[in-house]
Amino acid sequence: MSYRVLVTSRSFGEVSGEPEALLTENGFSVWKPEKKGLMEEEELCRLLPDCDAMIIGAEKLTARAMDCAPRLRIVCKHGTGLDNIDLEAARARGICVKNVPAVNAVAVAETAVGLMLDVSRKISYAASLVKKGGWERCIGQSLAGKRLGIVGLGKIGREVAVRAHSFAMEITAYDPACPDSPRELPFVRMAPLSEILSQSDVITLHLPLTEKTRGMISAEQMDQMKPGAILINTARGGIVNEDDLYRYVKSGRLGGAGLDVTVQEPPAGSPLLTLDNVVVLPHMASYSRESLNAISLICVENIIRLFQNV
Repeated sequence: MSYRVLVTSRSFGEVSGEPEALLTENGFSVWKPEKKGLMEEEELCRLLPDCDAMIIGAEKLTARAMDCAPRLRIVCKHGTGLDNIDLEAARARGICVKNVPAVNAVAVAETAVGLMLDVSRKISYAASLVKKGGWERCIGQSLAGKRLGIVGLGKIGREVAVRAHSFAMEITAYDPACPDSPRELPFVRMAPLSEILSQSDVITLHLPLTEKTRGMISAEQMDQMKPGAILINTARGGIVNEDDLYRYVKSGRLGGAGLDVTVQEPPAGSPLLTLDNVVVLPHMASYSRESLNAISLICVENIIRLFQNV
């Protein structure tokens, strides 16, 4: 029997043809809509009725869309975060939901550290001036000897810690699920969130977006942050209140920010884009060739495994 897989993730199979070939070899037909950009609910309702599996990107998969998919057995997120999928609705309909955690940890950690360097040393800003014909030597600050606060010490947070340690940073971390410093990271000291906020020169976020973490970094927390501190977010846009962040960076209370994620993507019209000391990337932290190919293959393996066990 042939099964049909709807692929809405634009990065699936982008690095190589191996993932799609593996599906085909195992009797699956792959359907990639031609439309670029995120699918709306109505479009998913039109595409899903004949599909047995789905590899999803950042689209919102609602209960109504699932009701339009009587054959849908499994949804694989091409990445880690599942906040765009109605998990309760999927559970109620017997739809298996899988993600690919930790595989992109190195790629995201590298991007987080890259943003720390970029904002602290004003790399993107200085480069943009040169491209405009300028030659202004911007004065930044070194990371060496600065205190890094990691909020969320899962796989990505730990990879960030390893890299930051090589920059001779003093590292503290907060994670309610990890009260003690991991044995493999003796240079990391666990601390309460209040200390992370008040004492860190750089704060980097590595948390899932949940009801508890939504708006977790807002004016109240920014008031506690060290003057001139830099905020890095490669997790989820909704964790940071962007209006508050704009005000605190614009006023000089915070030293800058590096964001790979925003509440609205792309962040058209966001005042954050007007600030020279804010670097905004197009949600690309996990986009290394190695990471993308591994994520695609794991999605495929999850689908094949489920249908082989039918």
